Amino acid sequence: MARTTPPRSVDIAAVFPELAPLARRTVRLHPRLGTPTARDSSVGGPLLWPADEPWPACTEPHPEDEPPVSPADVRLRRRLIDIGWAGGTRTAQEEAALKATYEGHPWSGEPNLLVPVAQLYARDVPGLPCPDGADLLQVLWCPLEHEPEWMPATRLVWRSSAEVGGVSAVQPEPADVSSHGQYVPEPCVLHPEVVTEYPSSLELEPGLASRIADWCEQEFTGKDPGYRSADEFRAYYQFELSVAPGWKVGGWGPWSFRDAWVMRCRACESVMNPLLTIGSGALDGSGWDPVEDRGADDDIGIQIGRSYNMQLYYCPVSFDHPHLEVMQ
Repeated sequence: MARTTPPRSVDIAAVFPELAPLARRTVRLHPRLGTPTARDSSVGGPLLWPADEPWPACTEPHPEDEPPVSPADVRLRRRLIDIGWAGGTRTAQEEAALKATYEGHPWSGEPNLLVPVAQLYARDVPGLPCPDGADLLQVLWCPLEHEPEWMPATRLVWRSSAEVGGVSAVQPEPADVSSHGQYVPEPCVLHPEVVTEYPSSLELEPGLASRIADWCEQEFTGKDPGYRSADEFRAYYQFELSVAPGWKVGGWGPWSFRDAWVMRCRACESVMNPLLTIGSGALDGSGWDPVEDRGADDDIGIQIGRSYNMQLYYCPVSFDHPHLEVMQ
C-alpha cells in the first residue's frame, strides 16, 4: 500500500519566497511491520549479504553499567508485553518469563556482532547516494551504547546487488544488546514517498526565522489558543511546515533539543550531506502521519535517546571517508 503525506496546511514558500531556494527533496521511508526478504528494501530485515563475506562485529568498548540481554530476550519480552496491550492476561509462567527477559546475562567479552538496521535499494529510493557501480546501501549497528553520543555505533556498506552471488542463509546475531532492547528493530517493509522539506528554524538566517515566527503568531492568534509563546510559533513552522519526521533519506536535519551546526568531514573538512535519518518509531501522531495510517500504531522497536532521531551524514567528496552520526 502506498503512503501519502497530507499536504501542509500552508505553502510556506509562497508566503516566504526566500525559502524556495532552500527546498530539498527527501524520501520518507514509512517502515511498517512486515516480512521483507533479502531482495527487498527494509528496516530490520535480512540483508543481501554474500555468504563468503564475514559478518561485521564491533570491537569498541561498551559501558557495563547494566547487564546485557539477548535479541531473543527482547523479542520474547515484546511478545509477552503485547499480550497485555491487547487486553489479554499473562499466565504465571509467562509473567516469570517476562521478568527473566530483564535479568540479563554476563558480558560475552567477545566482539559484538552487528544488527541489520536498514537495507535500501536505489531502485526504491530516488536519489539514494551511492558510489559508482553500487545500487545498495546497508546500515548495521552495534546494539549497545557508544560514547560520545550514547547511541549505537553504525556501519555503512555500499555494494552492487548484481555482484552478490550466494547469499548468507543464516545471519548471525549479537550476544549482547542493550538491556532495554531499544536497538533491535522489528522487520519492516518500506513504502518510500518523495516530499519537499525546508530548513528547521534553527538553520535559517535569524532575521528570516524571526519573521516566520511573527507570521505564525499573527496567523494563529485567536485561531488556536494552544499557541501562546514565540517558541511555540517557531515549533509550528518546524514540526508542521518544514522538516518531515521519521525515517527518511536526504532532506534537512530534524534539529530539536540542540543547536544546529555544520557537519564537516573528519578526513577532508568538506561539508557533509544528510544521508539517513533513523526515527524513534514509525508514527508520531502529527500532521505528517500518512492518511492511510491515521490511528495506526506500528512499534518497530527503535528508540533513540528520549524518542529522538539519529541522523547519518556522508562526505560528498568520497564515500570512503568516515560518516558522522548525531542525535537530534
